Amino acid sequence: MRAAVLAPVAWRTPPRHYGPWEQVASNIAEGLIKLGVDVTLFATGDSITQGKLQHVCRQGYEEDRTQDAKVLECLHISNLMEQAGDFDIIHNNFDFLPLTYTGLINTPVITTIHGFSSPRIIPVYKKYNARGHYVSISNADRSQELKYIATVYNGLDTDAFKFTEKPQDYLLYFGRIHHDKGPVEAIQIAKKAGKQLIIAGIIQDENYFKERVEPHLNEQISYIGPAGPDKRNELLGSALALLHPINFAEPFGMSVAEAMLCGTPVIAFNKGSMPELIQHEKTGFLVNTVEEAVDVIGQLSSIDRKYCREWAGSQFSKEKMASDYFKLYQRILGI
Repeated sequence: MRAAVLAPVAWRTPPRHYGPWEQVASNIAEGLIKLGVDVTLFATGDSITQGKLQHVCRQGYEEDRTQDAKVLECLHISNLMEQAGDFDIIHNNFDFLPLTYTGLINTPVITTIHGFSSPRIIPVYKKYNARGHYVSISNADRSQELKYIATVYNGLDTDAFKFTEKPQDYLLYFGRIHHDKGPVEAIQIAKKAGKQLIIAGIIQDENYFKERVEPHLNEQISYIGPAGPDKRNELLGSALALLHPINFAEPFGMSVAEAMLCGTPVIAFNKGSMPELIQHEKTGFLVNTVEEAVDVIGQLSSIDRKYCREWAGSQFSKEKMASDYFKLYQRILGI
């Protein structure tokens, strides 16, 4: 089977620090290769893969700001679509734009919908309902207007996450600095609980950071910037808990799975996919307010960190994800 995996071109695949869609695309590609699929990854030129690599740019537009993002996206997507006949199946991890080519090619396209940036993009998905093969990354993140063939949870390289049995006495916020992800709420929780908080992640909203986060930074509340894989594992594994007080219906939440793979429980606001990712009172706590989050910090000792690791490994491994997608490919191709 010859498969093309289309990744975004904002960041390298896999990313150096931030880039969840790129990370999932990488894990799909590498997982499929291990299953014997002939994979060509369409990504940035500095991307890393055991398969073939096709690219139209050396670096992603977030890492080289001299490039025009829309121009790069058009060149990138068209590069694959003009070679569509060379593949048995195309796996689109690049949102809705590639769908506009699907009526012009014969190769089936399976699209992982990594969340909806806005309801305004749904008409594009609706137009290709009859010929598209849509996969959701959680049952919570589905549009009633679209037809889906499956839900496949994002899969991670479980071996890349080190289990830590005995944590240190600090809380962690790990994610982009944006209102949606709840860093301000994490600060409120830590302050009320009297706990140290480490904040790690890219600053996506500069004004939000300067006005809402930066004034609270001190010896108790620290911001350390983005964290690469090694630092990520140390931070996640040594944390008493990951705080994930989101302000939106998150489609998945990579850091939630990553924390549990390190054995670290998660305290999350009960929104979006969180009930699918977290087993309440077993791998963390689902709460609705800052006050409820503070209350359950005292119950963290009841969480079995080994069970957190086992649960996350059984649900969110790249091997399981690749196997699930391979079965979908076979179903689509009738083999």
